[in-house]
Amino acid sequence: MAGGRRGLVAPQNTFLENIVRRSNDTNFVLGNAQIVDWPIVYSNDGFCKLAGYHRAEVMQKSSTCSFMYGELTDKETSEKVRQTFENYEMNSFEILMYKKNRMPVWFFVKIAPIRNEQDKVVLFLCTFSDITAFKQPIEDDSSRGWGKFARLTRALTSSRGVLQQLAPAVHKGENVHKHSRLAEVLQLGSDILPQYKQETPKTPPHIILHYCLFKTTWDWVILILTFYTAIMVPYNVSFKTKQNNVTWLVVDSIVDVIFLVDIVLNFHTTFVGPAGEVISDPKLIRMNYVKTWFVIDLLSCLPYDVINAFENVDEGISSLFSSLKVVRLLRLGRVARKLDHYIEYGAAVLVLLVCVFGLAAHWLACIWYSIGDYEVIDEDTNSVRLDSWLYLLGETVGTPYRFNASGTGRWEGGPSKDSVYITSLYFTMTSLTSIGFGNIAPNTDGEKIFAVAMMMIGSLLYATIFGNVTTIFQQMYANTNRYHEMLNSVRDFLKLYQVPKGLSERVMDYIVSAWSMTRGIDTDKVLQICPKDMRADICVHLNRKVFKEHPAFRLASDGCLRALAMEFQTIHSAPGDLIYHAGESVDSLCFVVSGSLEVIQDDEVVAILDDDSFRLLWIKDLGSETVSHLP
Repeated sequence: MAGGRRGLVAPQNTFLENIVRRSNDTNFVLGNAQIVDWPIVYSNDGFCKLAGYHRAEVMQKSSTCSFMYGELTDKETSEKVRQTFENYEMNSFEILMYKKNRMPVWFFVKIAPIRNEQDKVVLFLCTFSDITAFKQPIEDDSSRGWGKFARLTRALTSSRGVLQQLAPAVHKGENVHKHSRLAEVLQLGSDILPQYKQETPKTPPHIILHYCLFKTTWDWVILILTFYTAIMVPYNVSFKTKQNNVTWLVVDSIVDVIFLVDIVLNFHTTFVGPAGEVISDPKLIRMNYVKTWFVIDLLSCLPYDVINAFENVDEGISSLFSSLKVVRLLRLGRVARKLDHYIEYGAAVLVLLVCVFGLAAHWLACIWYSIGDYEVIDEDTNSVRLDSWLYLLGETVGTPYRFNASGTGRWEGGPSKDSVYITSLYFTMTSLTSIGFGNIAPNTDGEKIFAVAMMMIGSLLYATIFGNVTTIFQQMYANTNRYHEMLNSVRDFLKLYQVPKGLSERVMDYIVSAWSMTRGIDTDKVLQICPKDMRADICVHLNRKVFKEHPAFRLASDGCLRALAMEFQTIHSAPGDLIYHAGESVDSLCFVVSGSLEVIQDDEVVAILDDDSFRLLWIKDLGSETVSHLP
């Protein structure tokens, strides 16, 4: 079951996600440390509410929050804040700022640089706490003046002392301590690693990824056991086989245990959320499983066989538990929830459809036998019905029903269970495929009603399954059909216009060789599906040989290579084709990627160019035709 919706499991930047998710009570902004004046690139709702600004009004302003300074803002403190940013330091300050409505507020500001995996500062994280309550009320114009403010309370002063002890720079050999200190200082939780880098989302150790090798193998085991259950349960119920056989009882008990283990694993397996993300939170996983498949899985795993195996169980209760075993067919829900895994592969869907058709025939065969077994003996008159298909089968195979008058006083004999099941399956299969040889036919009213229902079900099932099978085969051979259609079109064209034999052979050779190299894939069409940035990465990969081996690109930056790669076009030339003629105006730059080219002058070969010796470089036409050779 490889593949399927795997979710956003590729390496991604999880820093902002961690900060936002675990800092609901923190007011903070993020500033870009690599641009002049450190513009704000993110501000959470807490800061916007605290400052009275909308997020759009805050973005791209300086993360020093100088736009919130006012007349009473201490210039010395504001200068220290700026020096902290310039020196990429960690520090904390008490500073008076102004909200959007120009209301003065005391803030306790903590500034911390965020480094990437190269230990380069790329962001500043600034948190803000309103400490106005710890200050004396700010006096208005009618008071004695603006110069007197109360000191911060002793508790806050001591807290600042602790922060100042944690603030000193950490050497490179103490990265782990540095990150944990920073997380502790910012009160964002010790499990946050404030490092701005691309990383694979981490999952708790007891959580299983739904696409890992173990889970994939386990899903295949569950699938096989599900089909085993879907086959054996209807057979046991219809043929009333009491599980006195120790071997089968042990096997069914083992299957039940495996499905119980699967329930436990499902409580610890990730799933893909509505936005395409992989959910690895244990609480969310448990809630999702309980709301979806838990009840169905639990009902399908109850040990009905163990209770039904006892000899002293009342016949009515035994029949009840035999019937309840049909609930185990709910295990087919495991196949339903994995359909998106199979749809990716035509062969898997083909096998699955064939299995569904076989299961439908098997279930109907069990029902067909149950109807015949119910009607073959008339309990009221204690006589056998001569028109029942079971009675006719017994006469045909030489095991007729007989009445034991001297013993039990019941009807005995009849065909064996193996013969009955094979005959039932034969009848349902011929009916579902609309063949119907007629050698086994419904005679009683119950058999005829079931036959009519089976014909209706069979017509829909046949049309659905084999219609999809036809579509799958068409898709499997669509590429080959397109290739042959193209060849036929080219042959008709060459024949219609009477193209000479030599030229016709060259055309056919080119088409065959080009198809073998591209497999009929339209590269431009595929690239148009991808976003621009991803398209540039793919183009760099496709032209990696030219970029790595040619000296002209040795000192080119990544941005330059990405821009050039978007303009490259791969052209396949057939043997004998002339790419450029002498004196022809050229406007493109060509590189020999594979194969070889001959430089011909006066019908003589003067040079041979290949992808190992040197490249042929055509300079863009600027009014004169220039051909240069680069070693």
